Amino acid sequence: MKTRIFLFFAALFFSAASFGQGFSLGIKGGANMGKIGGESFKNEFKLGYQVGGFAIIPLGKKFAIQPEVVFNQTNVDTSSQFSDIYHFNQINHIQLKQLLIPILVNYSLTRHLALQAGPQFDVVLDQNKNLLQNGGDAFKSGNFSMAAGLQLSLMQLKIYGRFTGGMTNLDNIGTKDTWKPQNIQLGIGLAF
Repeated sequence: MKTRIFLFFAALFFSAASFGQGFSLGIKGGANMGKIGGESFKNEFKLGYQVGGFAIIPLGKKFAIQPEVVFNQTNVDTSSQFSDIYHFNQINHIQLKQLLIPILVNYSLTRHLALQAGPQFDVVLDQNKNLLQNGGDAFKSGNFSMAAGLQLSLMQLKIYGRFTGGMTNLDNIGTKDTWKPQNIQLGIGLAF
């Protein structure tokens, strides 16, 4: 699966180069305010970070496709009910490390401001292995999300803010609770 995703993006980048003028690659990074919805987790956003790369593939004057590959860290705390529900020792801090793969459509509102929206696939790379005493994985290895936001372009500098909401349940231990991630991302990018 990971090989297919890599090959898809490699093909996308190389085919985009044939579009010629306007195609660019870049790097990006910033803050990630994340939480996981559900009774098992505190209903508050916690600070994390993100870093990655992007491509911008123009599709005329108003539209562009912006695929990205981003490493993301989400920090969450469990609710006071977590130990009672799952019969584990109290676990406070959980950290998810994910590879985010959004494919955004950019619509230029002005010369410098673009509206962004599109699907995002999240791959859980690493998770807190202490979450379950039996060594099982509490979180599913993938999640489908939707992303929307704004991007300000000042020459090669990109300043962005977006919200992503999980569409699938991350719970991998079969509870009745629904674990859906939400993230507010703020950051800067530099196109080459």
